[in-house]
Amino acid sequence: MNENHTHKLLNTWFDFKFRLLAGGIAVGVLSGSVVVLFRYVLEANLENVLRFYHYQLEHPWLIPLWLIVLVLAGWGTGILVKMQPAISGSGIPQVKAVLQNKLEMNWWKAVSAKFVGGTISIGAGLSLGREGPSIQIGALMAQGFSRLLRKTKTEEHMLITCGASAGLAAAFNAPIAGVIFALEEVHMNFSPLVMIAALASSLTADFVSKEFFGMSPIFHFSGISTIPLGQYYHLIILGIIVGIMGIFFNKGIYAFQDLYKKMTWLPAQFRPVVPFLLAGVLGLCLPSVLGGGNNLVNELVEGPFGLKLLLLILVVKYLFTMLSYGSSAPGGIFLPMLVIGSLIGVIYTKLINGMTGGTTLNESSFLILAMAGYLTASLKAPITGIILITEMTGSFSNLLSTGVVCLAAYMTAELFRSHPVYEVLLDRFLHQGHEEKSAESSTKVILEIPIHHGSLLDGLCIKDFSWPAQCLIVSVKRGTKENIPDGEYVLEAGDYLTILTGDRNAPLVQKSLTQAANLAID
Repeated sequence: MNENHTHKLLNTWFDFKFRLLAGGIAVGVLSGSVVVLFRYVLEANLENVLRFYHYQLEHPWLIPLWLIVLVLAGWGTGILVKMQPAISGSGIPQVKAVLQNKLEMNWWKAVSAKFVGGTISIGAGLSLGREGPSIQIGALMAQGFSRLLRKTKTEEHMLITCGASAGLAAAFNAPIAGVIFALEEVHMNFSPLVMIAALASSLTADFVSKEFFGMSPIFHFSGISTIPLGQYYHLIILGIIVGIMGIFFNKGIYAFQDLYKKMTWLPAQFRPVVPFLLAGVLGLCLPSVLGGGNNLVNELVEGPFGLKLLLLILVVKYLFTMLSYGSSAPGGIFLPMLVIGSLIGVIYTKLINGMTGGTTLNESSFLILAMAGYLTASLKAPITGIILITEMTGSFSNLLSTGVVCLAAYMTAELFRSHPVYEVLLDRFLHQGHEEKSAESSTKVILEIPIHHGSLLDGLCIKDFSWPAQCLIVSVKRGTKENIPDGEYVLEAGDYLTILTGDRNAPLVQKSLTQAANLAID
């Protein structure tokens, strides 16, 4: 029975490229539609809540009643998270855990709970973004699609990557960034096969999103100009600043998670009540910090924001984001991260222009650059940062300058040995007892491992390497050719190894071979 399954899996692997492409398109329609609905409900809820805060200022007797509603909403959200721990936070670490065979979720229960919990949390004004829940919802819909059609474990994982890509594309109208993020951050492998399917899924989801929300980018800026070469030293300085601030953002996330854990007197289901009540207070005195904050970014350049007000908003937005995410309420950090980055960019511009007594630096341009750099420092995914901000703003005039800022921010994070935020959050999630992996699972999966120049495997005979236990080299892809290797086969940089293993061994096998296939620096 075991040999028959292996034979069937290998035959399927060599003849399913077009089926995977069709599956990616189907996942794009399915995930894109659900995420579009999620995005619409969120935006409508938050808009109504902001109007209600204005109404409360005119009718103060409603304030105590609203605070009671927020307490109940926070408690209800906490109950949802307690029942379905995998919906806590952004959901991106959970998707990574599923792809690494470290977590098993009931997809329809998780989708329902994430949709409801995210709608309540973000709709009530917590400083959380829609992108994390959108990625998780997209991935879960892809998982459900795979389970209903009885896909193999390998194909299911590939379609989950497609769903994650579709989720980000539909959330931000950013299809290319959706693909890059899914491969760079979620799948952790630029497999050509997965890339084509993810691209089809992302483009399909973006088409669905644009049918509902129109063709305009998420952020609307006027007066964006190309940065003169004489100002490029400002890009290095800005990159270092946002790099340090990005590290500080990550440290804050971990610190506030630990702070909530130390509050042993507060039951876990009541933790979201804290940011819900704070949202009620801020909605009356500083409503601009509520929600993800994409409206705030659009208002930063043209709005009447003085330097002191910008500094106040920056501090409050940062602390509110930490309190919101640390409580485990369903919601992401992507969008709040972009808002904080944009605030840093505008503050830097105002400070420099104030010192020079003119308008030396363009606020719109530096706002965009700071967003990309801040995102890069936190995620340590520079390509995602560059492409995402370009698509979200609809401006390609500063690709070079954006790259410079992202490079400076990335190297600053490297200098301080900062780890990517989602990797750390994944480790924290798995060490909190949230693993739901069934012990009896023994499904076979196929892994794709690319070999990099200068790695341990580059130029090595297959027989000369000590391969992990319980893994089988199915094929080696070199260019457009698929080779069935023997022990004398010499591996080269650029080859893609196709490895067959069990899902319980997959995390160890993938980690071991990825280390051997990557460039080792002593």
